Order: sequence, then structure tokens, then C-alpha cells
Amino acid sequence: MSIIDADWPAPDHVVAGVTTRCGGFSCGNFTSNNLALHVGDDVEAVLKNRQQLAKQLAKKSGMNSNWQWLNQIHGGSVFQASNKRCENVPDADAVFTDIPQVACAVMTADCLPILLTNTQGSKVAAIHAGWRSLCGGVIENTVAAMSVDTPSQNLMAWLGPAIGAQQFEVGQDVVDAFLAQLAAKESQKAFSLQNNGKYLADIYQLATIRLKALGIDAIYGGDDCTVSDETRFYS
Repeated sequence: MSIIDADWPAPDHVVAGVTTRCGGFSCGNFTSNNLALHVGDDVEAVLKNRQQLAKQLAKKSGMNSNWQWLNQIHGGSVFQASNKRCENVPDADAVFTDIPQVACAVMTADCLPILLTNTQGSKVAAIHAGWRSLCGGVIENTVAAMSVDTPSQNLMAWLGPAIGAQQFEVGQDVVDAFLAQLAAKESQKAFSLQNNGKYLADIYQLATIRLKALGIDAIYGGDDCTVSDETRFYS
């Protein structure tokens, strides 16, 4: 299984990254490392992929972790994984924990995965940030949950692979949704009007604007395009 490790200065005990579509057991359109149970893939193949991922994480971290998966709904809800059993699958688009040996997981194709940790590595979070989730406050809600006793300035973020700025075409409704919220002048720079009346949107820039508005300046990643790299990514 191929994993892209998060390239950020997190403490060594924080293991973070994004899987690619390579090296799994799924077939056909899901070839091969599909981790989603909700897309019509063979359940046994998906579970084998998840088991393989868990083993690989255990090898990297030196310990077994309990995984917290989500039923993602393109909103702003955040779930706190506060126990080691992690049996429930809540409706949410972000998950965070301050419990050791709990792995926070989100699933993305073209949407933006954002990983967060504090400088001590005692809190971690994973965010599924499509444009609806961004507008729904998923970053702000996650940071608020993590910042109860941790200043947001002590957090760092890694932006995983998502649809690139030259591929993400949106309509006026999406532009209006962002400009109606914070930093309208800055957000406008993330949209480029095309000859067909549509816009190209830079989801990395839109997420960065929100992170910086919360006082988070340590932001890494944001270099890939899932649409342009069909070999490594689902889209």
C-alpha cells in the first residue's frame, strides 16, 4: 500500500499521511486501494484494505490504533473520538482526539483532506473539506474544539491531495457563498473567471485563508491535484 507521508514538522510520535489508490484489493473502477464502504465496492475487499492500512500504521507507530471513521455529510460537524473502542460511525466531516492510539480518518477524492496537530502532538484532527464543508465552518469548528486549552497559534496544518486550481470549476453560487463570509477580498483572489462564465476555484487557497484567519500560520502541503494524477488518486 502506498502512503504519502505528511511533510510537516509534527512531533515524531504523530503519524500522518494520505493513502493513494495503489496497492489494495479492490477491483474494477475501485482499483485498488478503496477504503470507502459507501460507494458500492465489495465489502470484503474494502475491509481487507482497511486492515492492511491499520497494519501499516502499526508498523510505523510501533503500536496498534483504534480507527475512528465518519459518515461524511458535507457539513461543519466535528466528532471527538474520546474512547479507545471507536465503535460508532457518526455523521460528521471532521474528527479529533486527545487520546493516544486513536487514529482519526476521513475519506476524500477531490475534496481537501486537512490534518491538524498541536506542537506537542497531544491533539490531532482530520478534516474532510469540500467547498460545502468549508462554507459550513468545518475548519473553524475543528479548531475551536481543539483550542479549548490550546491556543490556535500552537496548531499546524497539512493540506493533502485535492482537486487543483486549474481543474475545479464552480458556478457563481459557490463564489457568492464564500464572498458572503469572512475575508471576502482575499477569497475573491481564489476564483478566476473563465470565458464560459464559470470560475476556477483554488480550494487550497480558500482553506489557507480560513486557517490564517484563526491564527494558524504553520501550513504545509497543498501541492497535488487529484484530477490530474489518475494513477495515484481517485477523482
